[in-house]
Amino acid sequence: MKPIHVVGGGLAGSEAAWQIARAGVPVVIHEMRPARMTDAHKTENLAELVCSNSFRSDDWETNAVGLLHEEMRRAGSLILAAGDQHKIPAGGALAVDRDGFSSEVTRRLAENPLVRIERSEIAGLPPEDWDSVIVATGPLTSPALSQAVQQLTGEGELAFFDAIAPVIHRETIDLSIAWFQSRYDKPGPAGTGADYLNCPMTKPEYGAFIDALLDSEKMSFKEWEASTPYFDGCLPVEVMAERGRETLRFGPMKPVGLTNPHEGTERPYAVVQLRQDNALASLWNMVGFQTKLRHGEQARVFRMIPGLQNAEFARLGGLHRNTFLNSPKLLDAGLRLKALPRLRFAGQITGVEGYVESAAIGLLTGRFAAAERRGLAPTPPPNTTALGALLTHITGGHLSNEDIEKKSPRSFQPMNINYGLLPTAEVPERDASGKRIKGKEKGIAKKRAASLRALADLEDWLASERGAQAAAE
Repeated sequence: MKPIHVVGGGLAGSEAAWQIARAGVPVVIHEMRPARMTDAHKTENLAELVCSNSFRSDDWETNAVGLLHEEMRRAGSLILAAGDQHKIPAGGALAVDRDGFSSEVTRRLAENPLVRIERSEIAGLPPEDWDSVIVATGPLTSPALSQAVQQLTGEGELAFFDAIAPVIHRETIDLSIAWFQSRYDKPGPAGTGADYLNCPMTKPEYGAFIDALLDSEKMSFKEWEASTPYFDGCLPVEVMAERGRETLRFGPMKPVGLTNPHEGTERPYAVVQLRQDNALASLWNMVGFQTKLRHGEQARVFRMIPGLQNAEFARLGGLHRNTFLNSPKLLDAGLRLKALPRLRFAGQITGVEGYVESAAIGLLTGRFAAAERRGLAPTPPPNTTALGALLTHITGGHLSNEDIEKKSPRSFQPMNINYGLLPTAEVPERDASGKRIKGKEKGIAKKRAASLRALADLEDWLASERGAQAAAE
C-alpha cells in the first residue's frame, strides 16, 4: 500500500500520522527540523510546544475545550495520550511537561513500524507522485509553499497577518443598554437593517475608556514579528488611540446613523458595534477591535463599555504574524484543496486557534486520508460534537456557496473551540423539584446538555466508522 505523506511534524501533523498508522496505513512524516530550524522552535522533537504548556481546561462537562479533549481521547488521540501521561499540576487545566510531552510523541511515532520520519524541507508543492498529502505546516509555513498554494488557487487566499477581534457570547450582552440597529438602517446582503448590536458611550465614559486603553499593558512583539507591518485596515485599537484621543470616534466607534431606542438616554458620544460571528447568532465580534492588549487587560478594559460589563469572551483579541487559508473557499468538507484534491490541510493553517484545536483537525484529516486510502468514503463527525463544530467552522458548512464566494480572505478568522460553535442544547425550564432554572445555572445546564449530546453523538460516529471498516475487511 502506498504511504500517505504528512508535511510538518507539529501537533497536527503528528496526530494525523498517528491516526493514519492506527488505521493500518503506512505514513511518512516530513519534518524540516533540525536541518532547517524556525525562529520559534528550539528542539528537533515532533509536537514541540513553542508557547504555553497548557492545553487549557480539562472539564468536559461545562468547558468546550475540555469537551474536545474528551472527544479526542475517545478517538484514540496521540496528543491527548501523551498529554495525560506527562501532565503537571495546573488546577482544572491540562498542562504538560513540554519536553517530556514532545519526547513521548516523538518516541511513539518513531517506534511505530508504519511510520517513517524524514528530516528534510518540502519546498513548494509536494512531488506529483505523492497522491495523498497532508500539509500541516502551521502558522510558520515556508514562503515557497505559501507562494505555491497561491499560484495554484489563482487567488491571494493566504493571510500573512492575523488580525483578531474579541468575540463575546451573545447571552452575556446587556440588552437593557445595547440595541440592534445597522447604521442608517441599511439592511445589506441578507440583512434586516438591525444587524449590529450597539453599545453607547457618553463623553465621560469614552474619556475614561481611552485613558484605560492607553494605560493598559500590551503584549510585545517577538523579535521575528517586529518587522511585520500593520495593515491599515486592521490597526489595533490601542494604536488608533495613540494617534489621537478622538481617532476611534471617527473610526470603528463613530456614533453616526444610529438612534438609541432606550428611553431617557442621550445621543451617544461614541458607539461600539458588535456583529454576528456565527450562523447560530450565539457569538458576536467587536467590530474593529483587534488588539495587542494582554488578555487580562482586554477583559478589564472592554468590560468598561456599557452593555458589556458582564461580557464573557469566547475568544480574546490578538494581532500577530500568521499564515492561514481562507478555508471555506479553498477546502472541501474533507479538508482537501479544491484546486488540487491530493492535498489536504491540517492544523492552524486551516483557521483554528490553539494547540488542541490544531491537533483535532490533524486527527480528522488523518482519519479522512486513511479511509480514502482504504477505499472507504470519509464521513465527518456530526456538528453537534466539538470535532464536527470545528470542521464546520473552517470548511464553511454553515455558509451558502454564494456567501463563501463573496467572503474576502480577512472575513474568515481563526477560532478556538467554544460552545457558540455548537447548536444550542435545550434544557428544561424547571429542575426535578419544580424550581425554575435561570441565570448562571441555566447557562451551566445548557453547556452540560450540549456536552452529553456531543459525546453520545461522537460514540455513534465512531461506531459507524468501525462498522464501515469491518465491512471492508
